[in-house]
Amino acid sequence: MKKLLLWPLLFISCICIAQNATEIIGKPVKISNLLVAQNDFSREMNWVDAKKACSSLGKGWRLPNKKELDMLYINRFDIGGFMRQYYWSSTGSNSMDAWKQSFNNGVQITSTLNDATCFVRAVKSN
Repeated sequence: MKKLLLWPLLFISCICIAQNATEIIGKPVKISNLLVAQNDFSREMNWVDAKKACSSLGKGWRLPNKKELDMLYINRFDIGGFMRQYYWSSTGSNSMDAWKQSFNNGVQITSTLNDATCFVRAVKSN
C-alpha cells in the first residue's frame, strides 16, 4: 500500500518542479554570451540551496559568477524584474564565504554561505 501511494506523490512532485522551472526561466533575456532567466526564484535562499535550485532548472542553468552578476546589475533595467536587494554569485571567496551583489547600489561583498540568504537569478551560457 505504501508503494502505491509513493508513485502519485513522485509524479506530482515532478510536475510542480517542471512548472516552476518554466515560470522561472520564462522568456530568457540574452545579454552578451548569457541567457538570463526572466524571473527570480520565489524566495531568498542560502548559497548552497541557490546553486542547487539553479541547476535544477535543467541542463546548463547555473548561478552567475561574480563578473556575470555585475553584468546583470549593469543591464538590470534591460533584463527587468530584479529586487533592490542582494543576489548571490557562484564565486566563493573562501570555504566559508561567497560573493553577493546589491541590486540597489551595485556593491559586491562577501557573506557567509549558510547563514545569509539572498535572491537568485539563474543564467545559462549561450
